[in-house]
Amino acid sequence: MERITVRLPDGSAREYAQGVSLAQIARDAGRSDALVAKANGTLRDLRATLDQDASVELLTFDQPEGREVYWHSSAHLLAQAVKALFPEAKLAIGPPIDDGFYYDIDIGRPFGPEDLERIEARMRELAKRDQPIERVEIPRDEAITMYRQMGEKYKLELLEEIPDARVSFYRQDGFMDMCRGPHLPQTGAIKAIKLLSTSGAYWRGDEHREMLSRIYGITFPRQEQLDEFVHQLEEAKRRDHRRLGKELKLFAFADELGQGLPLWLPRGAMVRRIMENYIVDLELTRGYQHVYTPDLAALKLYKISGHWDYFRESMYPPMQVDGEELVLKPMVCPHHIMIYKQEQRSYRDLPVRIAELGRMYRYERSGTLTGLHRVRSMTLNDAHIFCRPDQVKQEFAAVVNLIQEVYQEFRISDYRLDLSLHDPKDRQYYHQDEELWMTAESLLREALDELRLTSNLVVGGANFYGPKLDVQVRTAAGKVESLSTVQIDFLLPRRFELEYIAEDGKAHRPVIIHRAIISTMERMMAFLIEHFAGDFPLWLAPEQARILPIADRHLEYARQVRDRLAREGLRVEVDQSNERISYKVRQGQIERVPYMLIVGDKEAQSGQVAVRSRASGDLGPMPLDQFLNRIRQEVTSKS
Repeated sequence: MERITVRLPDGSAREYAQGVSLAQIARDAGRSDALVAKANGTLRDLRATLDQDASVELLTFDQPEGREVYWHSSAHLLAQAVKALFPEAKLAIGPPIDDGFYYDIDIGRPFGPEDLERIEARMRELAKRDQPIERVEIPRDEAITMYRQMGEKYKLELLEEIPDARVSFYRQDGFMDMCRGPHLPQTGAIKAIKLLSTSGAYWRGDEHREMLSRIYGITFPRQEQLDEFVHQLEEAKRRDHRRLGKELKLFAFADELGQGLPLWLPRGAMVRRIMENYIVDLELTRGYQHVYTPDLAALKLYKISGHWDYFRESMYPPMQVDGEELVLKPMVCPHHIMIYKQEQRSYRDLPVRIAELGRMYRYERSGTLTGLHRVRSMTLNDAHIFCRPDQVKQEFAAVVNLIQEVYQEFRISDYRLDLSLHDPKDRQYYHQDEELWMTAESLLREALDELRLTSNLVVGGANFYGPKLDVQVRTAAGKVESLSTVQIDFLLPRRFELEYIAEDGKAHRPVIIHRAIISTMERMMAFLIEHFAGDFPLWLAPEQARILPIADRHLEYARQVRDRLAREGLRVEVDQSNERISYKVRQGQIERVPYMLIVGDKEAQSGQVAVRSRASGDLGPMPLDQFLNRIRQEVTSKS
């Protein structure tokens, strides 16, 4: 029998007889924690065998692809348990997701809490049997006949769209599910199991199709990992911006207004105004010129930019006005390009940095709308830098430094960088000039290298017009979302025929750097509410201090204190209710007011205030000037 060579990531190599299993290679490498393998770049089951030389990487639960396989197999285990308990159930799809898995199932009614308990218990039982998970292939016609006999109409619909002559299934004990794989070698690898919730889900996301029941679950190799996850879920619920936003009167939604259209209430609007003033003032010191552009534009503008071709599904339909087709603004960049084109530019003028808190409107499907995280009306902290090719790296570095400075101010430290490139194998979503792609991507890589920044490669994550660096921030709920982005664009300057007169007296094309530092006001607000659990730092708090008069006769002094602090630019309110002082203090705590100043006879006579800090408790009486110096220093330092 011929021998083959297997190379591992550590540089070691071993010889095996043809037909060696990846499971055997894992055992020989002492990797009992391996769940799946990557052979010559392709994910394979550990039960798969090798017939030729291969580079093999053994993947565990600690790696994203390992977790994905683990949770995919867990979804199959869920389906097996459901079919055992509810033989009449019709299975649809069960993919892994960012945190666990789900399976869409039709049993003619919603699943209840008691159903989930039974299913979870059966899953544990099936996992303990340590059933082998085996890949089998059967002829497509035979698979169609099988599903027709079983009445699995959803699987049958999926199967009929598969053109292959043979179809792969995964079998564990008597249960078999159609799937490409790969999967775990046996069910016993699934140790800690928790079914989280159930909800309705339209088949294939089509509101005109059947309503199915979706069961969400999570699994881990160790119980302590599950315990930590459940704790994080509880913490996420405590910090949920939708609950806190309502409780703290920051924002609201109204059915009469429409879905995905938030109302910023006075306290939330105050936080937003502070954010806006902060970022605008900071950008002005960095040489940005702030502008305003209309919420409408002619459709032809977005046809020139390419957004109509590549982004149409997220745009609102055109409206006919005076014989012209207008659309709500989905992107700010074409508007800023029009500002750049208002005058002839010299190489001495560049870079031109145009910024705006730009209002945009995007059609998001109703099922994807989530509080302020995903809305249909939003305001983006947007800017576009028009620069010479030799200025790109310097401007890119300045944007990255600006992001880091802002994150430090907002106490954001848990984030990663994603280098998002186009996928040359899937050109449907990207412009077709490969030379421009290579130029832009090479420049972006070089800029990152010079900054000595490490990033994750995301092939297929680019925008249609160019590659980008996405800053992915971990939220309080443990999820990862894009907050900031920097994009290099050679395409739109060509589409809009942008020019500057170079030193040689000839017209040249500028490069556009698209950038957003704090995302949209809506997404940033959602993030910060959860990040601080509604307990904003003093400089960002909608109400920095609340004055609590003990009795009505102390109201006049309370108002004098308020006016003095307000003249110093502080955000202060007086609690004028006739409640007891203990109730007023408790209410201030609930509403996350950083400082409460209690005033009574003693304070009014001495010109003092009794200070209570939400973070530190009672600080005792102090002269008003002393408190003013304290709070002013804390605001200035953003501590």
